[in-house]
Order: sequence, then C-alpha cells, then structure tokens
Amino acid sequence: MTNSRNDADVAFIKALAELLNENDLTELRVKREYGDNDSLNVHVSKLTGQVMMQAAAPAPAPAPAPVPAAPANAGTATTDSADPAQHPGAVTSPMVGTAYLAPEPGAANFVSIGASVSEGDTLMIIEAMKTMNHIPAPRAGTVKRILIGDGSPVEFGAPLMIIE
Repeated sequence: MTNSRNDADVAFIKALAELLNENDLTELRVKREYGDNDSLNVHVSKLTGQVMMQAAAPAPAPAPAPVPAAPANAGTATTDSADPAQHPGAVTSPMVGTAYLAPEPGAANFVSIGASVSEGDTLMIIEAMKTMNHIPAPRAGTVKRILIGDGSPVEFGAPLMIIE
C-alpha cells in the first residue's frame, strides 16, 4: 500500500465519520474495492457518544450481521432499562466474532442465569478467524443476565453478560 493511498483511506474514513455525525446515524458500513482481492472494509459506529472506527484491508469475507438489540435469552433475571454496557457488572466482548454459549452444539451452556462463577471460569467462546477464544469471568459473582444468544455475532466492546 502506497503512502498516498493510505492518506486517501484516512481522509475517506474521516469523511465517513463526519457523515455519520452530520446525519445522526448510529452505524455506517462501506466496502471500497481497489481490484482483485484488494479492498477496504470500513465500519463506523457510535458507542455511548463516542465514534469508533474499525477498518480492515483486504478482507474477502463479508461483514458480520449487526448484534441483536434485544437480549436473545428470554429468561433474563432483571429488567433493567439502562444501557447494559454501562452496568458495573457488564462483561464485554474483547473482540469481533461469533459467540457460543456452549462448548459444542448440543452440549450444556458454560453458564446460565443464576449460576455462581469464579474469576477465570469460562463464560462462553467467541470464534474469531476460525479460532475458538474462551472468555473468562473477570470477577467472581452470579450471572444475572445473558445479553446474547448462542451463535450471535458480537462486536468489540458489546455487552455479553452481567455478573454481580
């Protein structure tokens, strides 16, 4: 990648961020094709008043689907109308990928609502780039809410669970 193309990409991403703010959008995805197996995928998203930019080049795989807005698990223990990401017990995703609540299809989930966990216990797996990453509990406590469904795509920083 040449320096001038890099500068053009940076200017392009800045313009997208400005477009996002000027039009009160929450998310914007753009794929810029340069030729065979050479593209720039840009995802600009607002998170709690901040603009987060994520770019990858080249990326032949399509962008993941958006994270469901409502919890996929209907049996949540609490009905907190506040943003779950702001909850002090929120466990957030350390990466972009696909979240799995069980070690394999048909197996029991790692944890369920009401389960007691110790620091370091596996809460779920996030698959990223064909690698299964175990997500450990950051603290001991009780699982109060599971905010994603099995097989759901997750973004970096997205709330996954609430542990109190």
